[in-house]
Amino acid sequence: MANLPPSFPFSMASSSNDRNLSPVEQLVLDICDPDLRENAIRELSKKREIFHDLAPLLWNSFGTTCALLQEITSVYRLLTPPTLTVAQSNRVCNALALFQCVAAHPETKMQFLRAQMPMYLYPFLKTSSTLTPYEYLRLTSLGVIGALVKADDREVISFLLKTEIIPLCLQSMEDGSELSKTVAVFIVQKILLDGDGLIYMCVCADRFYALGQVLDNMVTSLAQAPSPRLLKHIVRCYLRLTDNRRACLALRNCLPDLLSNAAFTSCLYDDPIATQWLQQLHHNIMVIPPPGL
Repeated sequence: MANLPPSFPFSMASSSNDRNLSPVEQLVLDICDPDLRENAIRELSKKREIFHDLAPLLWNSFGTTCALLQEITSVYRLLTPPTLTVAQSNRVCNALALFQCVAAHPETKMQFLRAQMPMYLYPFLKTSSTLTPYEYLRLTSLGVIGALVKADDREVISFLLKTEIIPLCLQSMEDGSELSKTVAVFIVQKILLDGDGLIYMCVCADRFYALGQVLDNMVTSLAQAPSPRLLKHIVRCYLRLTDNRRACLALRNCLPDLLSNAAFTSCLYDDPIATQWLQQLHHNIMVIPPPGL
């Protein structure tokens, strides 16, 4: 955890008797009190979009990150067998929402990453349960990772590629709700858009075909329950894969026929960017890719 700056509002030695704390500062301080923690985390999660500096306050205040980790790790034992209640899930999701705030803030994102905090979320992505409490945890955990990749930082992608995030995202793309699928495929899309990420996914045939199979399954399911937002991310993943010569050649044989279906074209009718991506995808797989890609 980062050292406290001299001007930081409170630290280990601070208390509400030392100075007049703002309501937000008091709530952050309350996180370290087991009796006040649940309410403090819940209230702060509601206010995280309002207070721009909440992330540095959370990350730099003494003991706060440790207390949030206690909330998260306390339910690991309830993942297998699945015995988690909705109330327990909501409590952990509130803590994860504060981590998402930290992961999205430019002052704390890299510290959060270098402390390997995303690894504490992976147990929630490993569960295959589709019950509501587990879906809440899956979606909120994906939201934290999504916040990390949103800014297109190469260090973030490099870190994630050294972990099991790809198979975990693929699992969420198969088992999750529509929202979880959308966030998971967005994360994969962001990884593919990075040069190292594209190489990682295409250098090994098993990785490429594992991704291709999951994308194919998602396209098939969208024929029954269309989702323009989800379809847009899927199309962008396929389009990016055509930037790799071997992947582009392979897609000539394994691109889902449904992506040429008029129904899918109409699904993207109101999104000109996605429509252009789909047209470019078909163009790319029809021409001979230049060597070296």
